[in-house]
Amino acid sequence: MSRYFTEDHEWVDVDGDTGTVGITDYAQGQLGDIVFVDVPDEGKTFAKGDDAAVVESVKAASDIYAPVSGSVIEGNAALGDTPGLVNEDAEGEGWMFRLTLSDPGELDGLMDEAAYEAFVAKL
Repeated sequence: MSRYFTEDHEWVDVDGDTGTVGITDYAQGQLGDIVFVDVPDEGKTFAKGDDAAVVESVKAASDIYAPVSGSVIEGNAALGDTPGLVNEDAEGEGWMFRLTLSDPGELDGLMDEAAYEAFVAKL
């Protein structure tokens, strides 16, 4: 499995043609305590960069963008009852949704972990 990152602080784990999407630990730290997460419904399709989910915290509401194009196969239902999972484990159990990638070539435009860490260090 490979993990890629966007400049908007989303990550996508890719396993075959399936991607699991969430926000980075850096992003959840900037948002503060997360009180609500709206994940997309199964079957919804996105182009890379589309608004895909919404995270609301005590500080602000933020759009989560699709890091790659694809069709949603699952939203993380656990976030409906426990949105704080994003604060506790943003890059694990706090994932937002899974999708089937429609253009794996889009991954070439994303950062690997080392590049993302260097990006965040400059912020």
